[in-house]
Amino acid sequence: MGDPNCVICDCRHDLGNPQRGAEWFAEGHIPGAQFVGVDTDLSGRKTGGNGRHPLPEPGEFTAFLSRSGVTASAQVVAYDQVGGQYAARLWWMCRWIGWGNVRVLDGGWPKWVNEGLEVSKKTVEPNCVAGVVEVSVDPTQVVMGDEVVANFKSAERLVVDARSPSRFRGDEEPIDPMAGHIPGAVNRFFQDNLRPNGAFRDAQTLRGEFEAVLDGRDSREVVHQCGSGITACANFLAMDYAGLLGSKRYAGSWSEWVADPTRPVDVG
Repeated sequence: MGDPNCVICDCRHDLGNPQRGAEWFAEGHIPGAQFVGVDTDLSGRKTGGNGRHPLPEPGEFTAFLSRSGVTASAQVVAYDQVGGQYAARLWWMCRWIGWGNVRVLDGGWPKWVNEGLEVSKKTVEPNCVAGVVEVSVDPTQVVMGDEVVANFKSAERLVVDARSPSRFRGDEEPIDPMAGHIPGAVNRFFQDNLRPNGAFRDAQTLRGEFEAVLDGRDSREVVHQCGSGITACANFLAMDYAGLLGSKRYAGSWSEWVADPTRPVDVG
């Protein structure tokens, strides 16, 4: 890497052990990288009703980017250890505030290590320049829970759930208090986007599989959803990579949905 204009973000995270990402970073990371906390830097304040990983305010996220050394000419590169789901969260959030110069490292940390590339334990202080990231939030990228409820009647959008098939069906629910899925949603497990080594499958294959999920729908009608708004970004990224543009995201996802007992749940 070595480019001073390249801001490398280590987004490794473990949902079951949130401190593990920082520990992994201390044990070794891509040279020049800085650690990004999914629960802190990439999430906002929890209210008990806005899900496990609510979006921060745009200004809060922009301040984080500035603290991380992101300048007008910077290239942001994000990586993680599980095929891009956490890195895709950073990628999507940058796009959400209008910052497009961001990439996800295909294959992430495992591919980097397996290829024998350099690993460092050195912590690099970012070159902080306040106020260099201009915010131009695109509110159309985010769909709220009430809009998903309204969609039951209008059927204008297709909700695509990125969780595992067993969680989608309601066979199990290891994290959230209720099992099942949003009525009318369809399932596209985010891990189906990946090769065995954690890198993305080719764009043509992804496009064909997502088009089968969409079943004639335009990609702009898609609303991505998952457990807490993390892996939904992975499906968003996969569709974007496949040339299926303009989809949206239900930021609160399942963890927000089931926090409201009036909202319906389907199983099977």
